[in-house]
Amino acid sequence: MNPKTFISHASEDKTRFVEAFAARLRARGIDAWLDRWEMLPGDSLVDKLFEEGIRNAQSVVVVLSRFSADKPWVREEINAAFVKRVNRGTKLIPVVLDNCRVPDALTWTLWERIEDLTSYDESFERIVAAITGVRDKPPLGNLPGYVSAKVIEVGGLAKIDNLVLKAICELALRDGHEHVDGNELQRTPEMSSLPRKEFSDSLDMLESEHLVSLSKFIGTELPRIRLTTYGFQKYAQAYIVDYGKIIESIASAIVNQGIHSNTALRERMEKPQFLIDHVLALLEGQGCIQLTKYSGGQIRVFDISVKFKRALGA
Repeated sequence: MNPKTFISHASEDKTRFVEAFAARLRARGIDAWLDRWEMLPGDSLVDKLFEEGIRNAQSVVVVLSRFSADKPWVREEINAAFVKRVNRGTKLIPVVLDNCRVPDALTWTLWERIEDLTSYDESFERIVAAITGVRDKPPLGNLPGYVSAKVIEVGGLAKIDNLVLKAICELALRDGHEHVDGNELQRTPEMSSLPRKEFSDSLDMLESEHLVSLSKFIGTELPRIRLTTYGFQKYAQAYIVDYGKIIESIASAIVNQGIHSNTALRERMEKPQFLIDHVLALLEGQGCIQLTKYSGGQIRVFDISVKFKRALGA
């Protein structure tokens, strides 16, 4: 439905501005109400202006000039429009043509000033936007990845540190080893929009919590990151479903089924190699087993503690 607007003005402004302005509004699909077009001899002035013109309008354009500012009828129209705006939310849009006094009722209303009555395209577009309620502002884009990413908080860490730890662990799971390149990490979707200083500070915080260790080299922008067993454990406890049961299953396979290589355990458990290697490192750190590591990523269990065997009923 075309928006209706009532144009309040002085007769002296009709020829020099208002008629052409109203016609231009109508050409843009705005049903501009102008007394010259709407009123005929014999019509009730009050009924036409206030009951038909202002009452049915969604907005009132008040043309203020050196002629209109002190006109009694214009003041009455402004007052009626002001009451309607308060009661029904009608927009009041003052358009100032001359250096004139703005009525008190419009003192706190933002107005559009037109300096040149023959060339005011930019002002006209703002008036159209005000009438139609269309605002000329850029659309909202997507939030940065580090803001919108879902993260399960690891106790003692800020949200951004949790997110960086999560990204490190997911790269380690993908690549199958604990070493992560800092530059590659920052290119991930979650990290790419994170300011470099915030990213670097987060890495330092993770190192201070023994979740990662950093190797910084001269001539490189970001450090080489090594994910610690403890760091991945904190991630796994938060994100890997049945993490505790996976540890128990691997321990049982080692002790009760005699599966002692990381590759054989991976085939048996059908879990990522990095997760298998992590559990082996975790068990070794707890003194349950001893490992031998070979080139190419091969790991073998060569000793199992008696205490560990007894705990599993072997």
